[in-house]
Amino acid sequence: MGILSGNPKDEPMHYGEVFSVWTALLTANSMIGGYQTLLNHAGDEKLSKLIEESINLARTEAKQFEQLLKENGVGLPPGPLERPQADVNSIPAGARFQDPEISMMISGNIAAGLSVYSQIMGQCIREDIAALFMQYHTQQAALGARFLQLNKENGWLIPPPLHHGEAVTIG
Repeated sequence: MGILSGNPKDEPMHYGEVFSVWTALLTANSMIGGYQTLLNHAGDEKLSKLIEESINLARTEAKQFEQLLKENGVGLPPGPLERPQADVNSIPAGARFQDPEISMMISGNIAAGLSVYSQIMGQCIREDIAALFMQYHTQQAALGARFLQLNKENGWLIPPPLHHGEAVTIG
């Protein structure tokens, strides 16, 4: 039997895993409050539902990350700052985030998170931690696909220049 070959939950976390889980918890907590604020600004019903789904996913992630850190005796980052609900019509037009901006912000966060979660999975030596991030990577990717569909349906997607020319052969 080799080193670290027993039950992964009985193995210590290495410093990279501790830092990654701690940072993921801090980020999830920040997303909860931030997305609650964006929810107050959203006018589109489908967008509001996706934001609520994003908040719920962040809460689920935060709960599991917090539990993992506690089990391993690691101090926790600050918790989420819950935001009160507001009426979208009470926010002045110049101070309000527009639906396409909200959708693009969250879509960008999801894209960045997928990259980070992939990196964390690659650094893990504890299979349970890698599996946890793989689970959330899959859920975030599915959520990102729904945001992409919403962006396309509503004409909010701003693609980069599209190349329609023929391939050029060099040499």
